[in-house]
Amino acid sequence: MPQINLLPWRQEQRKEQQRQFLTIMIMSLALMVLIILATHLQINRMISTQESRNNLLTQVIKDVNTQLSEIKNLESEKQRLLDRMKIIQQLQRDRPEVVRLFDDLARTVPNGIYLKLIKQQTKGLSIEGLAQSNARVSSFMRNLESSKSMTNPSLSVIKSGNSKNVNERNFKLHVVHITEDEASKDTNKPKKR
Repeated sequence: MPQINLLPWRQEQRKEQQRQFLTIMIMSLALMVLIILATHLQINRMISTQESRNNLLTQVIKDVNTQLSEIKNLESEKQRLLDRMKIIQQLQRDRPEVVRLFDDLARTVPNGIYLKLIKQQTKGLSIEGLAQSNARVSSFMRNLESSKSMTNPSLSVIKSGNSKNVNERNFKLHVVHITEDEASKDTNKPKKR
């Protein structure tokens, strides 16, 4: 007689299929969690790497800005020193000019003229003095015109002095100062006829 199997094999098969399905689901879920975790870790690593790069760039930018400010300070210091050097060179170049000016001034002052004040102004001198007569002042002005370091004397004030001597005259005049460089340029120019 044929043997009949009365065991619940279909239920067993269904349970086995459910167990396999559950195992596959758990494995899939575990694999998905692993993939998500690996992706999360990779993204965090990339973020961390980018943040470290950003920090490095920020530090480099700070260093460059510090260097730029130092360079600006050095450039301003350099300009200040160059300006001082120009002033010193100008003073060195003009030192003999003062001696030349006073030498010419001493040669141009005629007898009977007494200088009270000599004031340097832009490109000129303001001279105040006392003269025995108007003729002495005009002689002084002619001498100034013919000197090498002065030109264009212009009389601004001449008046009687307050002293006991009636002939004394107080005068003020302005004269243009010619430097040695300007004088040499003028002599090199051809004269107009």
